[in-house]
Amino acid sequence: MPPTPTSPPSPQRRRFLGVMIASGFALAVQPISAATIHTDSEGLLTGSVAIPTKDGSLPAYFARPNRTGPLPVVLVVQEVFGVHEHIQDLCRRLAKAGYLAVAPELYFRQGDPRKYPDISQLINQVVSKVPDEQVLADLDATLAWAGVSGGDVKRAAITGFCWGGRIVWLYSAHNPNLRAAAAWYGRLVGDKTPLTPRNPIDLVASLQVPVLGLYGGQDSSIPVDSIEKMQGLLKAAGNPSQVIVYPEAGHGFNADYRPSYNEAAAQDGWAKMLAWFAEHGAR
Repeated sequence: MPPTPTSPPSPQRRRFLGVMIASGFALAVQPISAATIHTDSEGLLTGSVAIPTKDGSLPAYFARPNRTGPLPVVLVVQEVFGVHEHIQDLCRRLAKAGYLAVAPELYFRQGDPRKYPDISQLINQVVSKVPDEQVLADLDATLAWAGVSGGDVKRAAITGFCWGGRIVWLYSAHNPNLRAAAAWYGRLVGDKTPLTPRNPIDLVASLQVPVLGLYGGQDSSIPVDSIEKMQGLLKAAGNPSQVIVYPEAGHGFNADYRPSYNEAAAQDGWAKMLAWFAEHGAR
């Protein structure tokens, strides 16, 4: 069972204290909306862990029901702002639904995203330096950690938001052992670089996991034609993945701490995600 915040720290955990994840929101998202949702930890075990990788200890936030497992697993992939309070809250919501949810801090080698007050600075100085290959390997390590920490990796899913939505598509082509995936407003096309050599739209033939894509029709950062092209490619390939578009929603429609929040789309998308996971055996 993973350590809890109230447990005496083990020697291993004491060595990892320098990479633990703090609470609170990233500087770049201030001020926080009055509509922000806070999910309590009643009935849950929550806290930070450090996940071993080949080149360092990967910080992560986890939340799980306070009961014996094994539990179904959801990997939660951060927004561009890292594993700040919103992502931690989403982990607690998933835990309330019965999952072991774990969100690794996938920029930890490049910098701390919560310290940057300007999003363009954050992208230029941190996010643009994060290789896809590194991210996929860290998610592999996170899933392995879940498997020895009370999780049932045979009932594992992944979800991600914004920056993490793109990663969900990539990981669904990388790891055939997941049951299901849900990608929230992750870009489907974009500039290719040596660190980010593939776009989700290039990977339809390689998808090994059914993906539920959740997008906003008013999202100026994700062209509607790219969504329509992805829908067409999935259909032509006979792929079971689905892409849903909420016509009145914009980018970040699940981010209740921001003005972009669209309650109706967020609630419907969350319900559809949980149903998708259950339908495909991640429950």
